[in-house]
Amino acid sequence: MKLYGIPNCGTVKKARAWLDERGAEYQFVDYKKQQITQDLLAGWMKQVGWQKLLKKTGPTWGKLPDAVKASITNEATALSLMLEQPNVIKRPVLERKGKVLATGFNQTDYENLDL
Repeated sequence: MKLYGIPNCGTVKKARAWLDERGAEYQFVDYKKQQITQDLLAGWMKQVGWQKLLKKTGPTWGKLPDAVKASITNEATALSLMLEQPNVIKRPVLERKGKVLATGFNQTDYENLDL
């Protein structure tokens, strides 16, 4: 199982603490240090949709020019932005055997996972 995110993100910290408290075995992937690939992102998008992966509530999104925000209308434009600006990927992404189990951290959703 892999947990993708950035270490200083509060939501990632909550997810890691939750997994650690339950003794779940996982590998943490810091996608600022280990760049997320186009193939990996495309695979996630096929499973959960680009809209669910796009984080529009953070400062990175907020600082984007309005024209750039308006141009993100499909999987291709979202993918391009996420590759250029990984902070706009909703985090964390929890994955096992290539399957996305969760995006973001919601304790109820995590409790329903078969870990």
